Amino acid sequence: MAGGNDERRDQLTAERERLWGQLTELGVERDSFDEGFADSGQVTAERGEVEALAGTLRDTLNDIDAALAKFDAGTYGRCEVCGNPIAEARLEAMPAARTCIAHAAVTKRR
Repeated sequence: MAGGNDERRDQLTAERERLWGQLTELGVERDSFDEGFADSGQVTAERGEVEALAGTLRDTLNDIDAALAKFDAGTYGRCEVCGNPIAEARLEAMPAARTCIAHAAVTKRR
């Protein structure tokens, strides 16, 4: 399992860098929209799409940061709700998973 964890940590770190690159391309670190510009319907729609995508990217980054912190704390692979181990197949599919499959639906509603 230790070798698998090293691979997962590397995978999470690479994904984190990729997502930061996407956020940089979107220009979300700074306000990339000119507030002085007349806010046409198209600009408003595009702004909404960019903000929605940026929000999704930030949520994913938060999950990755939490998983990387768990590596440091020695708690990676444990469900945040019940504390039981997260199934290996779930971690393979979603290395940043915070919960076991039984509690995945519970945390989605929050």
